[in-house]
Amino acid sequence: MTDRVDINRLLVEMRAMKSQTQAFQRPAGLAPRDVGEVHNTGPLTVDGGNKIPSFGEVMSQAVNKVNDVQKAASAMATAYERGVEGVDITDVMIASQKASVSFQAMVQVRNKLVDAYRDIMNMPI
Repeated sequence: MTDRVDINRLLVEMRAMKSQTQAFQRPAGLAPRDVGEVHNTGPLTVDGGNKIPSFGEVMSQAVNKVNDVQKAASAMATAYERGVEGVDITDVMIASQKASVSFQAMVQVRNKLVDAYRDIMNMPI
């Protein structure tokens, strides 16, 4: 027997993806001049007042989270070095590795953003 993809299920998934992407597209026949000037007054709201954070806010939160993980790992290592009871070397090493992985991931995201910025800046007008 060969594994065959159920065509109906595939079509349903494709239609669902199409409807999700169309939610972010500009309505047909709407030119930029029709929209007028847009003023940034803070986070956007969608449907029931749910706030959508800006890109800068998301990046700031990610950097702060990485910083918190690194501070926690450093505090745990310091506590272990001082001989505080209840702090195990395995917990210290796990926290240190979490901090290292999160920092490396943040650096990779930063590198991708810098590359994207360079690509955009080098585009001909």
